[in-house]
Amino acid sequence: MVITEVRVYPVNEEKLKAYINITFDDAFVVRDLKVIQGDKGLFVAMPSRRRKDGTFRDAAHPLNNETRKIIEEKVLDAYHEEISKTEAA
Repeated sequence: MVITEVRVYPVNEEKLKAYINITFDDAFVVRDLKVIQGDKGLFVAMPSRRRKDGTFRDAAHPLNNETRKIIEEKVLDAYHEEISKTEAA
């Protein structure tokens, strides 16, 4: 599995910094990941849906820490690159 595209959509909110769409193998896309500013720095939140009882459940997520790390690194690198372009303009 190779991440072939990461699209960054920056937002100007206090904690939410961007929405992300990520494509695997030019064949499968996952939309609405989020870059969030937490107490310990930026992190990537997986797309989730609100359940009838008001709780949230991930709609898609990695099954192991290695895959999570790969996704987080690619997403955060793309986020920083996009922010650098925006600040330079």
